[in-house]
Amino acid sequence: MTDHLIRLSDADLRQVAAAIRASRLLAPYTSISLQRIVQDELAPAIATDLQELSDLGFGPNQIATTLELLAKDRDGRPELDESVDLVTTGPEAPGVTNRDTAVVVRDLFAQARESVLVAGYAVYQGQQVFKALADRMQENPDLIVQLFLDVQRPTGDSSEPNQLVRRFAQRFTSQQWPPDRPRPDVFYDPRSLDVATNKRACLHAKCVVVDEKTVFVSSANFTEAAQERNIELGLLIRSPALAQQIVWHFRALVSERILSPVF
Repeated sequence: MTDHLIRLSDADLRQVAAAIRASRLLAPYTSISLQRIVQDELAPAIATDLQELSDLGFGPNQIATTLELLAKDRDGRPELDESVDLVTTGPEAPGVTNRDTAVVVRDLFAQARESVLVAGYAVYQGQQVFKALADRMQENPDLIVQLFLDVQRPTGDSSEPNQLVRRFAQRFTSQQWPPDRPRPDVFYDPRSLDVATNKRACLHAKCVVVDEKTVFVSSANFTEAAQERNIELGLLIRSPALAQQIVWHFRALVSERILSPVF
């Protein structure tokens, strides 16, 4: 409930609150009435959240105060420099010390408590890269792990998509995921297997989201080379709002069947 309200910008939160206080926005709340204030695509969800608050007995002033408190809370959050770390792979520049990609990824996996979302384009030597995550799943059976990976059609291969997915699943299970460990949920983009190259797409995102609180976005694939040797750059961001937006984005792609399960 009210999850979508935190997706609003500070300015939007204050504008909605002001509209409610001025009686320009009244219950029952509808997407049409919200479209004058927030982005069209957000209006239905925001209207639903506001109406749920109203149905719970929140009056206009209480709802407006809630929105203003959300905006005020953001004002007190740490400055960007305090919530973002630079993470790199490869040779260190003289006089510059950054966090190491492989160490950051292992720490994120090892410290996960509730959920891990991983999006990656290329996976190679995954049993090593994903060891900390698989071990954490073994330690914590309640940990929800979702991997969004690119399944590719080899050049000149005209196999049916379901055959390519089956081969990918077999390779992932036998070669890329540590043996004798719980298996994560794995998803892919069916468009990547289209026979027509002009219709083909790839899942090129590379990120990790842990517990819907911490985000690591990087140029690094989930390969030994990218984690240990290549020149790669990424950002480790402590932001629940951003983390939740990324999780919602991938969940929406799954619910709309744009992304499909491998297993």
